[in-house]
Amino acid sequence: MATREGLAAGMDHGRGEPTILQFVPFSSAVDAGFWHHFTLLKLDVLQLSEQAVPVAGSYTNSDSPGLPPRLHVEYDALERKRAPSKGSCRASGTLINTNTIEEFRNHSKQDLLKASATTLWEAITSGQALQDPSLLASFLMFTFADLKKYHFYYWFAFPAFTYPKAVHRKPPQTLPDTFTQREISSLLASYTCPEVEFDPGFFSVTKCDEECTVHPLRDYPDLRAAAHKSNKEVYLGLSDPSTLPSNPGWTLRNLLTLAAVKWSKQWQNYKVLCLRVRTRNGVQDASHSLVVEVDMGEEPSLLQPAEMPPSLGWEKNERGKMGPRMVNLSANMDPTKLAESAVDLNLKLMRWRVAPQLDLGVVQQTRCLLLGAGTLGCAVARCLMGWGVRNLTLVDSAKVSYSNPVRQNLFTFNDCLNGGRYKAVAAAEALLQIFPKMHCKGVVMSIPMPGHTVGESLLKQVKEDVSTLEHLIEDHDAIFLLMDSRESRWLPTVIGAAKQKLVLTAALGFDSFLVMRHGLREMDTDSSLPSTSAIPRNSIPGSMLGCYFCNDVVAPGNVSSTQDRTLDQQCTVTRPGVSYLAAGHVTELLVAILQHPDK
Repeated sequence: MATREGLAAGMDHGRGEPTILQFVPFSSAVDAGFWHHFTLLKLDVLQLSEQAVPVAGSYTNSDSPGLPPRLHVEYDALERKRAPSKGSCRASGTLINTNTIEEFRNHSKQDLLKASATTLWEAITSGQALQDPSLLASFLMFTFADLKKYHFYYWFAFPAFTYPKAVHRKPPQTLPDTFTQREISSLLASYTCPEVEFDPGFFSVTKCDEECTVHPLRDYPDLRAAAHKSNKEVYLGLSDPSTLPSNPGWTLRNLLTLAAVKWSKQWQNYKVLCLRVRTRNGVQDASHSLVVEVDMGEEPSLLQPAEMPPSLGWEKNERGKMGPRMVNLSANMDPTKLAESAVDLNLKLMRWRVAPQLDLGVVQQTRCLLLGAGTLGCAVARCLMGWGVRNLTLVDSAKVSYSNPVRQNLFTFNDCLNGGRYKAVAAAEALLQIFPKMHCKGVVMSIPMPGHTVGESLLKQVKEDVSTLEHLIEDHDAIFLLMDSRESRWLPTVIGAAKQKLVLTAALGFDSFLVMRHGLREMDTDSSLPSTSAIPRNSIPGSMLGCYFCNDVVAPGNVSSTQDRTLDQQCTVTRPGVSYLAAGHVTELLVAILQHPDK
């Protein structure tokens, strides 16, 4: 256990000579949930900034014997107004995060500690620490977050000054040695009284006629100045996180520094109450608290240095060496959650330098309907996943054939066996295998096409398919037409226009492709729209754009069907790379549209 890292060992108590006071340093205790909150802060707010961030800590004076003094950083420590839990004392911290592991390793730790100590010194000399005593328990978190591996490197510093060289003329005494039981009860009652306003970490205590009263720390000089006219005793008080029988905790260093700087002209001797409170069977016990009589032992002029005195406070690691610690959260994380965080990481990194205004939320929430689960459907689905889209529905009536897996990247050889699986179902399952947090499903159905005659026996099925298609389009935000025939695109185009949906088309040629967004015609008459089509091309509003068929003089019909055609006309014969170009373009087109104020 890291203990007694105070001043050098002094004289022997047994000879009754003064002994240099020694202190027990803090050990950091960081809640695992804190790193999750810090990850969000790094990705969404800090990004590449290395600006210092306020962080709240807490410690307690009620630990069991043998435990080192621990400074806790809870899961919500980055919330600035966070108050410590009942029975805990607040510590004011600063977090500085670096962007690279090299910078974390090479950054001057001496400069970091000095900067932190300077802030503490200014709080002491200006009197700010009297108004907010939690500053006396300040700390620094120096970190590097490897967000790809979920490795977090951190090093705590608890700045304290090697000044003044305080001594105690006799060993610390336990509270029952100097206080009566009635005085102890009175002290605990005052300390826990909700009506008394004071910082539970640092305070003043008066004792008179077996009655003890707790006061704010800033009242100490007035209380002590008035004490010589009465039989009152006045103590500097602190909640002591140490559990050792003879050594107070690290926070007493800075309290004594404050006393030397602010009050050394009046007093060089102080009585300090190191309060430790444990609860046993519902009853508070403070018998292990310490009372220390401290002698500064210097002239008043020497106790008010013109410059900041030397400081120390870097925490030792688990091996007892001066160095950082590392926590690996990936081993304890749900793999699905880990995958989700990794996907979000790749997207959020775009906002650091390239696209700071990128709205990822609107992309993630967009519900996409892919009509066609073949070459284009598979490629578009993968691209949409890469952009963080979570809701996908694939529609197709075909089955996976042996020629498909090499060109359609959601299928494997096993999907072709036994006559082949339905493409829509196999593709949806493949997406879940790639990323389990997807909300996707496959719908097996044929899209009714104009010019295709339907027998009486199939009429009911066609009507059901039309109804199903209408509901699917209604339930989604973006509709992708990725089929391999012209006439299969007609009905979804009409329904999409009627329901004011965003419809996008991607079609393949041998060495060419078409990607377009269908116009979203306004339902209400807008008199502000131009009455003539003689408008510059770059100013045509989206509401005046046409659809896939508005740009073709050939009406959809059975003439373009895949029936009664040769093999090369039945298949989409295209250069293998063209489908990926088309899929990438139509996906990027969707994202660009969603970033527009009108979405």
